[in-house]
Amino acid sequence: MISDSEKQLRIIGTQINYYFICKTKLWLFSHHIQMEQESDLVSLGKLLHSKSYKDEKEYTIDNLISIDFIKKRDYLELHEVKKSNKMKKSHEYQLLYYMYYLKNKKGIENIRGILNYPKIRKKATINLDKSKEKDLMDIIEDIGNIINNETPKPQKIKICRKCAYFEFCWV
Repeated sequence: MISDSEKQLRIIGTQINYYFICKTKLWLFSHHIQMEQESDLVSLGKLLHSKSYKDEKEYTIDNLISIDFIKKRDYLELHEVKKSNKMKKSHEYQLLYYMYYLKNKKGIENIRGILNYPKIRKKATINLDKSKEKDLMDIIEDIGNIINNETPKPQKIKICRKCAYFEFCWV
């Protein structure tokens, strides 16, 4: 039997990200309705990453978290590359989840996160503290509730027109 803490650590970073963007997108993605691979915006993001950080290697851990690149210092520095800082909260919590996962699943305590926005030449440092851990536990529980219920009713927001799921929700 899987414990609640094990269930919490089966969430992937994309689900954390989608939680802040759109609950319908989160539900669809979590039920293996994945349309992002067809998205030009996703392709552009991958191209930006490969051009801006071509010498850096992506890391996938336990098939659950995918970190754009890692720097080893006196601490572990996790880097996420994003195209724009318009959805900074979703980016921040995705990176916080990676830190939370490594702390709670792998026992790595000394971790920092860096959000890289190469297109606008900005970076943001992210630190995991007790308050953010509590937020993450609540978010993870809420994600479980969303996934285990019926498809949330779409709510039209500004980003819908550019979303890979647009036709699924609105056509």
